[in-house]
Amino acid sequence: MSLPPARLAWLDALRGPAALAVTAHHGGWTFVPALYAVVDARVDLGTWGVFLFFLVSGYIIPASLERRGDVRAFWTGRAFRLLPLLLTACCAALLLAAAGLVPPASGLDSRPLLLVALGNVAMLQELLNLPAVVSVTWTLSYEMAFYLISVALYVTGQARRSAGISLALAVAAVPLGLLLPRAAIGRGDLLAALLGLAVVAAVVVTALAGGRARTAAAVTGGLLGLALVVAGSRGGTWQGVIILAAMFAGTAVYRAERGEIPWRAAAVAVAAVLGCGIPAKDDPGWAPALVLAFAAFGLAFALRGRAFPRWLTWLGVVSFSLYLLHPLLLHLAPNLGVYYLVLVPLSGVTYRLIEAPAQRLGRRLRQPENA
Repeated sequence: MSLPPARLAWLDALRGPAALAVTAHHGGWTFVPALYAVVDARVDLGTWGVFLFFLVSGYIIPASLERRGDVRAFWTGRAFRLLPLLLTACCAALLLAAAGLVPPASGLDSRPLLLVALGNVAMLQELLNLPAVVSVTWTLSYEMAFYLISVALYVTGQARRSAGISLALAVAAVPLGLLLPRAAIGRGDLLAALLGLAVVAAVVVTALAGGRARTAAAVTGGLLGLALVVAGSRGGTWQGVIILAAMFAGTAVYRAERGEIPWRAAAVAVAAVLGCGIPAKDDPGWAPALVLAFAAFGLAFALRGRAFPRWLTWLGVVSFSLYLLHPLLLHLAPNLGVYYLVLVPLSGVTYRLIEAPAQRLGRRLRQPENA
């Protein structure tokens, strides 16, 4: 069953504020640190924004996969949705760093270039303990892990177990976090390369093969995604697993809305994520941000049948550009006002010139599979 545009507007109405919250978090610390410290001590806007993104992905990614009914089309869509702008932002960051206009990514000169490229293009750098060319792309590693697990569940016919998976992950996050307070994956280049190549191989075989080979590759990819979150989360296993649990809580809401699971199952999953996630980080701004992210998601979901302001949904449409480009402007803009005066229009331009054409090309390439 496809999702009509009216039902997607509420998701864009969340993406825009989520992206702006992250840009405000970094912009505040850069341009008005004394003032922003007061805000951050109460609510971590960055955490609020990224958890909104994770909840939105949890809701829409399984819907997108099932709407297409085709794993190859799903991976093609994801590639053309994310990689063109990601590659553009990474190239811009490297060129600006080479020109001395922005500081180079931390640790970039201490790891093999090809390995760093593999990690960043595969969107796994955060979980492989590799430098991120663009700092905020750490969230994409969790998105990638969620894609891998979602595809594995879809291929094996277990996709409706999202509420139980969210609950299990949330509960497991606590003892796992206590056992693995830091990433278990170290700075070994060979291990990072092997894991990265294994994930890429799993995606390629899942997309191109059929039958048992596709199933085996999908399951392998899903297990690798889960293992990387458990062992590779640089923020600690507790936080990493809670992120996955939150995404599956978003999926549980989608399942409950479709009548595939009871609403009480989705509610239990959400409660478990909050209950186990609130103590995951010793930061006064973390818990309010987590609770408010779920509250904002719930409010927008309750209003999903209503019209949203066009400017708000437009911000959601260009939210990926807002998110990826703002770290570059932090070092180029002289103040907070100029930062936003450049960032918002620039995001509209990059969406129009890079994101939208790439997405159209991806749809054309997927069409034969869907015909």
